[in-house]
Amino acid sequence: MTAVVPSAPGIAPWAPVNTQLAEYGAALAKRQPDAVTLREIIHGELILHTDHAHIVSLLTFLRDDAECRFTQLLDICAVDFPARPQRFEIVYNLLSLKHNRRVRVKLATDEATPVPSAIAVFASAVWFEREVWDMYGVLFSGHPDLRRILTDYGFDGHPQRRDFPLTGYVEMRYDVEQKRVIYEPVQLNQAYRRFDFSSPWEGPEYLRQLPGDEKASSTS
Repeated sequence: MTAVVPSAPGIAPWAPVNTQLAEYGAALAKRQPDAVTLREIIHGELILHTDHAHIVSLLTFLRDDAECRFTQLLDICAVDFPARPQRFEIVYNLLSLKHNRRVRVKLATDEATPVPSAIAVFASAVWFEREVWDMYGVLFSGHPDLRRILTDYGFDGHPQRRDFPLTGYVEMRYDVEQKRVIYEPVQLNQAYRRFDFSSPWEGPEYLRQLPGDEKASSTS
């Protein structure tokens, strides 16, 4: 059975939504009225929004409640929206093996406000929170070992931020004379870069005819 939920944010008024999932989300929000600030269903997935003060208690409820039993923290990721006052959206993806359900918890934060760590609820959060810190620079209060995990310890910046340059700030190479890895500022010789794309489908002028194309033109 499907129903239409025209008030759900991010969903077109005509989008069909599973009634059972909508009722389940409403029941969760009713039992956690302070923790669930907003609920929505997008692409058939239940999403619960919360805040800094209630993230740990909400995750604990979703893990321990008999009707939830979301005992698997699949991952913690983030999305950067630079135009928003709270530019980062922290996303917790949970799975209930007992009930065969998934739920997504979202929390908005800024660069300066730490997010309470979820390690006390899910031990695997120790790795996921380090990755979010490394990629986005989001702080997690109560984390015992918040340091880089994917980039090098000397890396400058947080590469998944929308304002981080694609080239980075420095490049790394091994110096034979010094016998160690060194960092140098990125240098791009723009005079040697040719940008003659008329459209992304046509490609540059010097690649319009690929090797072998002359055979096709001579036989036609």
